[in-house]
Order: sequence, then structure tokens, then C-alpha cells
Amino acid sequence: MLNVRGGEDNGSGKQKPNAYLTVCLALCLAVILSLCMTLIDGARRNGARMETECVMDIGLQSIMAEYHRELMKQYNLFAIDSSYGTGSCSKVNTESHLRKYLARNFSYDDILFSKFIYGDFFGLEVKEAQLKKVSILTDYDGGVFRNCAVEAVKSDIGIGLLQDIQEWMQVVEVNGLEEGKEEAQKQDLDAQIGEWMAEYNGTEVEIEEGEWETVELYNPTEALEGKKNLGILKLVTEGEETLSQNALDTDNLVMARMERGQINRGNLEQKAQSETGGLLEKFLFQEYLLQCMGRYGAECEEDALRYQIEYLIVGNGSDIENLRSMANRLCILREAANAMYLWSNEAKRAEIKLIAGLVCTLILLPELIPILEGAILLAWAYAESIYDVKTLLAGGKVPLLKDDNSWHYGLSAALAGDLQDKGAGEEGLGYIDYLRIFMMFTNVNTITARAMNMVEADIRNTPGNSAFRLDGCYETVEAYVKVGSRHGFEYEITRRKSYH
Repeated sequence: MLNVRGGEDNGSGKQKPNAYLTVCLALCLAVILSLCMTLIDGARRNGARMETECVMDIGLQSIMAEYHRELMKQYNLFAIDSSYGTGSCSKVNTESHLRKYLARNFSYDDILFSKFIYGDFFGLEVKEAQLKKVSILTDYDGGVFRNCAVEAVKSDIGIGLLQDIQEWMQVVEVNGLEEGKEEAQKQDLDAQIGEWMAEYNGTEVEIEEGEWETVELYNPTEALEGKKNLGILKLVTEGEETLSQNALDTDNLVMARMERGQINRGNLEQKAQSETGGLLEKFLFQEYLLQCMGRYGAECEEDALRYQIEYLIVGNGSDIENLRSMANRLCILREAANAMYLWSNEAKRAEIKLIAGLVCTLILLPELIPILEGAILLAWAYAESIYDVKTLLAGGKVPLLKDDNSWHYGLSAALAGDLQDKGAGEEGLGYIDYLRIFMMFTNVNTITARAMNMVEADIRNTPGNSAFRLDGCYETVEAYVKVGSRHGFEYEITRRKSYH
């Protein structure tokens, strides 16, 4: 409020005006100036807080964008390699990268003529940047790796296949197809036949009155047993020389390091899986592995092992040994299923009884008939199982339980050891389906550990990744950052970022 009043006479007949600011106006100006300064300081603090949050998000996104390219390319997995190609895995490396990105985003130095055009209103700088928590792919016995794999295929796999696998597993379990008792039974029967041969061969029996004949007892399954001695791979493949000779030194891979307690561990908790969720997770995980890894008939030339799925099930470091074990396991399963079919088929049982009867009648040993029947039946089942395994490895299909239409070998061909046939069946389960069954029967932690071995070995085969370690790969990070301003205030912020 401006108050003007007349002044005193200065002797010239004119009055001199006297104007002044009142106390009220002075107080108002002080309040207004204080309010403006407070608003400016508040704008600076809030703007600085927002800039801190934005820069923090950008910094985390920047380090997450440095995912391992080869891991993503081969296995569709996103993770930060904390060694950054140096072979030395440490949170310090990632913290250094985060600090660099934060500092660059707080700086105006890369703006053209920034010193002349722009002023740094906030004056922020990074004082501290730490990774408080990380989740590593190998955590929880590979549970994090498994979850990432499941997420990678969850939207692509239908659960109808899971129902089929459960039905196949039930057939195998109910009928004991993996027990392998048929081979033991065959060996026992052959031993009994051998005892009879040792006792009666060379003796004379009276065929008719006055007519004697020397007993010449033989095992009608000898020809087939001779084929077994060649080894399973010679019977079901073109020969070992045509197979992969790759081998893997597992001593320095993640599974061995886990057993020795020499791996890096994260500190983020993981949700526990329910029993139902665990079964679905295991199914999705093995489908992921079947998509990403090679197997017999679908090999990847660049991989450390060609028969990777077989390695996951068997666990041997050699392709040859893994395939041999898998062929034997298939043969055992198929032999049990085929023997079960023969026991239930009256026509084929009659054929077996006829052959056994002819052998024993000629030498007048009818008590040997049941033993020969069992040996012949199991030999016939084995011959059919060789055909089945050969068919599967050639890309054909074989029903889990056979019927008259899917049975192949006749009894005479089986006993003669003529095992050259190879089918290309179009009904039943393929080789990959039998692998699914075996994977489901294998402990999920064992499958996971071997899968991580394969991932690590494959990545190490690529240029610049010879020291790659899966236990140095971060899937989730939680960072703490302290930011200071030259205007005298500080901010602390914690953010978590994950690929899922």
C-alpha cells in the first residue's frame, strides 16, 4: 500500500511529496519471496527424486540389456553374465556397469553446448551403487534355470501331451516293463537247459524195443543268444563307426562344481511348487529340453555331445555309451511288453509248445518241455524287441503294447537269429515319445543338473566363451543406489528387475 501525503513548504511556495512503503507491503514481499524460494526448492527436490527414479530404471534396464547373446541364441534364456567374458564372475562387475550407466544418465556432458545453453538444476551424482540381492540360474539346485526354461515354452506347449505321457507311464509301471526280469529269467532257463544237456548228452535211450539212440539235446535259442554277444548297438544301428564319438569332460562343469560346493549362490527366495504344479513344470521343462537339445536322429553338429537327451537320461560323458545304455533300456522295456503279449496269445503259445515238444519228444525228455517253452518265448520276445528298437532309431513308431497286427517276427526267423529287418511303423510311439517316458521317470533335479552341464559345455564351444559359467548368470537383480546433490540433499532408492 503506497501512502502519499503533502509535504512541508520548502520556501518556494511548493510542497515536496513524501512517499514510503508501509510495513504491510514489506511483510508481504518477504512472504512471497519465501514462498517462491520454497516452491523452487520443492520443485528441485521432487524433480531430483523423479530424475533419480527414472535414471535408476534406465540403469537397470541397461544392465539387463547386456544379457548373454549366445545363451539367448541357443537356449532362449535371458541372463546377465556377471563375468562379461572375463571368466571372473562377481557382483562387482555388474555394479560397475550399473554405476557407469547411472553416471552417464545424470551427466550433461554429452549434450552439445551444455555448459552454455543448459544449467544442471538438480546437480545429482551417484555416491553408491550396490547389488543387494541376485537370483542366479543355478540357485535352488537349478530351480531358477528350470523356471526360466518353463517360461520360455509355456505358451507353446499344450497339456494334452502331458495326459498321454501319464497314461504311457501308467502302462509301464502297472506291467513292470522296466523291471528287466525277462533277461534274468532267460539266463536261469538257459542254465537249467545247460544242466540237462550236461547230464543227458551222449547217453543212449531206447526208442523202440531193441533200438537205442544217442541223446543230442540242444538249446533252440542258441543262434539268437549268439547274436546278443555282438552288443546291442551292432544289432540296432549300422555300426559304432557310424555313430558320434564325442565325449565330455564333466569334471569342470556346473554339476561337479555343485557337488564340490564351488558355485556362486544368489540370495533371492523362490516360490515352492505344489505337487500338481511340479508335475506340469517337469513336463514343460522336458519339452523345452527336447526343443533345444539334440538326440539320436536329430543331432546338432556344433554341440559338445550329439546325443544330448540321451545324456540327460543316462548321464555318461560319452555319446556311444549314452546311446548304448538307451538302446539297452529300450530293449528291456520292449522285451517285457513283447513277452507279455506272447504269454497272452494262445496261437503263438501253441507254436512255442509245438517246437518245445518236438525237441523233447525226440530225446524222450517230456519234463524239459516247460523249461524250453519259457526259453523259446523269451527268445522270441527278445528278437521282436531288437526289431522294435531298430525301428525306433530309424524314425519309425512302435506301440507300447502290441497286438496281432503290429507283431513282426515269426518264430522260425526269431530262433534263427535273422535280425536284419527294420520297420518304419506309422502307429504307436516314436523314439522321442519313449524318451519322454524315460525323462519323466528320471529325477527332475538330476535332469536339471545334467541339462545345465550341457548348456555350459555348449556355450563354451562358442568363440569368446571358453570360461563361461552358468553360476555367474543373473536372472534377477535388486539394486540399491544412493544419489547426492550439490544442493545438499540425498536420495536412496532400491529397485528389483527380472527377465520374467
